[in-house]
Amino acid sequence: MKVLLLTGLGALFFSYYWDDNFDPASLQGARVLLTGASAGVGEELAYHYARLGSHLVLTAHTEALLQKVVGNCRKLGAPKVFFIAADMASPEVPGRVVQFALDKLGGLDYLVLNHLGATPAGTRSRSVQATRWLLQVNFLSYVQLTSLALPSLTDSKGSLVVVSSLLGHVPTSFSSPYSAAKFALDGFFGSLRRELDVQDVNVAITMCVLGLRDRASTAEGVRSSTSPPPRPPELAATRTETPLSWWPWLKTESSRQKRKTEKNCQPLETVTTPGVQVRERMCSGLDPPSV
Repeated sequence: MKVLLLTGLGALFFSYYWDDNFDPASLQGARVLLTGASAGVGEELAYHYARLGSHLVLTAHTEALLQKVVGNCRKLGAPKVFFIAADMASPEVPGRVVQFALDKLGGLDYLVLNHLGATPAGTRSRSVQATRWLLQVNFLSYVQLTSLALPSLTDSKGSLVVVSSLLGHVPTSFSSPYSAAKFALDGFFGSLRRELDVQDVNVAITMCVLGLRDRASTAEGVRSSTSPPPRPPELAATRTETPLSWWPWLKTESSRQKRKTEKNCQPLETVTTPGVQVRERMCSGLDPPSV
């Protein structure tokens, strides 16, 4: 009897939190600041938001690539699209980016942190200088952008989406500075999620963990030694789903905000990575996948 009762309660829990009721209209007119938007996952996310009618501020390092993405977003139906070229390795840049977005959009509903800086695959760059650079781009700039945007997100009861990496959960060879930055992201935003919950601040935080992606800078060095092969960015910018996720809950979000995020999700396909099977979803068009 106890086994049946526990099984029933477990089924109710999973059906409640895993119910998919994504409403595309929820993103129409949403004000979105998206970093790392010039290529790869960030570019595909920008196109997804544009199709759903969001107002966008896009930022990345290379202005020429950003201009191309902005033009494509306008063709796809985005009512407002602005861009600002920015190098997140400079500590003063995150403040300029957030202020630009607030000036252009009048506030923020979503902050999507997707930019990264990585040493080439196979290198052994563990110098203090390289580590400082990686931490600024991959961690400290995330903290700065979040701190500056949080008042506006609080006012709008918005959402914060942080794109991280499997290397923030599973360390591997020749990635120590980069992995350290990704572990730091998990610790910082995991703690921030709890702080906001305690303070009754209605801002959802979603951590998105990416596995191996088919990026031009790394694909050739690992293509022949990985199985399954790296995923292209257009697939990495969509969510997939399997019945269970294990080791250890690679997609996490605010305990108080799970309802808010999960109710805006839709299932897509099933993907299994080496040693990790991950349940994924497209969440309000803002949640890149673990692949």
